[in-house]
Amino acid sequence: MSFHSGNAFEAMGHEDLLRALEMFAKNWLAHDGCWFLAAEERFGIETAIELDAGSWKRFAATEARRIMTTFHIEPGGGLPALEKALRLRLYAVINSQRTEWSEDRRHLRFFMDVCRVQEVRRRKGLADFPCKSVGTVEFETFAKTIDPRIHTACLHCPPDADPGQYCGWEFTVV
Repeated sequence: MSFHSGNAFEAMGHEDLLRALEMFAKNWLAHDGCWFLAAEERFGIETAIELDAGSWKRFAATEARRIMTTFHIEPGGGLPALEKALRLRLYAVINSQRTEWSEDRRHLRFFMDVCRVQEVRRRKGLADFPCKSVGTVEFETFAKTIDPRIHTACLHCPPDADPGQYCGWEFTVV
């Protein structure tokens, strides 16, 4: 009989690790969707959205702190620290997103060009999920965990009209 210590990931090469990371990101998002649907079935859409916002507030803070610790991002690092952290979120593995700076570099804008959640809903013939209220809590919490001086403004997010991206957010240090 043979016993193996460790895990399968320790022996994987770069490409397999990237595939695993993508799988984990998809699994994480699928779990979030399953949780939300269970809450919606039990309590209705309004309560499910309220619970979702509370869950995302906790998760966004946890994710930001772990990113900061893992990748040595100093607290209070302003918009450059936020930009780096946004690129390291689990979302970045499976959603097409980008950042842009204003000419004076006082505003950082974040755009989700392709959102896996909304893409799946559209493929199923469903309306976009109205995620603006939850997204506001999520992005505000994430940004303030990176630097409490950061103010977050929603540029657009479902149910707002889609100007070529799923959502857009603007961050400013105040």
